[in-house]
Amino acid sequence: EQLRCGTCGALFPAALPAQAGEDTYAISLKANLAVAHYHLGLPFKRIEAFQELLGMPLPDATQLDLVEQIADSAYPVYEQLKYLGAQQPLVYQDDTGARLLSLIKENQTDPPPERKGMYTTVLQFEGEQAICLYVTGRQHAGENLDDILALRDPALPPIQWMSDALAANTPPQHQDKTLDLNCLVHGRRQFVDIEEYFPRECAHVIDALAKIYKHEAHCKQHQLTPTQRLVYHQAHSRAVMDDLKTWMQQQIADRMVEPNSRLGGAFDYLLKRWEALTRFLEIAGAPLDNNVAERALKLILRLRKNSLFYANEHGAYVGDVITSLIETCRLAGANPVDYFSVLMENRSA
Repeated sequence: EQLRCGTCGALFPAALPAQAGEDTYAISLKANLAVAHYHLGLPFKRIEAFQELLGMPLPDATQLDLVEQIADSAYPVYEQLKYLGAQQPLVYQDDTGARLLSLIKENQTDPPPERKGMYTTVLQFEGEQAICLYVTGRQHAGENLDDILALRDPALPPIQWMSDALAANTPPQHQDKTLDLNCLVHGRRQFVDIEEYFPRECAHVIDALAKIYKHEAHCKQHQLTPTQRLVYHQAHSRAVMDDLKTWMQQQIADRMVEPNSRLGGAFDYLLKRWEALTRFLEIAGAPLDNNVAERALKLILRLRKNSLFYANEHGAYVGDVITSLIETCRLAGANPVDYFSVLMENRSA
């Protein structure tokens, strides 16, 4: 409120509270907003409507400013996590589509840009640290992994790289720093999709892979070490996989399968990637599938389903920083609200 002098017309506004400006909003509010939006998937507009019901207005633009302050405190950690992730022995990788309004508008220009795609890549590193990173933009998953592999210590052995064997997932420059592992679930899916048309052949493959997962469940149940797990799979799973490979090759040689049919394509998918699909029989700790990355993508899918899009690349980067730290906190058993609060309280340091 303001008071006006009746003689000279001077205005005298009321003094603001001592904690005015940015500090008007508590750090805990900013941290909770970040988790509510980027983890629970609540759109800023929906939170604004909720605040209006409570009689405490909090416009969506203000909310964006507040979570941006979280990202401003957290981005050095995010960039350091890229370096730490690059030193881990294993990475799971996948990506999904993204929507950025500024890039969608750019796609409509004449002439259009050379690249029109938009993606969010998830890279989950396992080892001494469990680190989950999200990267959004024009680059494919392989290019995003390539940027991080450039930070890897050259003295370290190649990183175990689990993906679904798409060409877009391949790092173009630093593939020599990787040991590729392919996902058995993606291979199995080739047969599940066509089981209705080739029930006998598909059942043979699916049942064989089921035995592998039964052996893996035994390893988890008995909490075997990576070396013990390797020995167990070599003793029980190698024969299953060898028999499956021989059977598929014999089916093709005997012309029981048309190479150009969907079943022939499913056979070809497994046989072409056989070495990468069976690393778990050669390397201690090598996973069977890429389900870890698939689960990590759910965080992004939930946000995309509810909030639809980012306004621009800066907003996408803010989202990448916050979602990466939330998921990494979850993997570490840490409270992300407390973690963000501590970062904000010590941001000057």
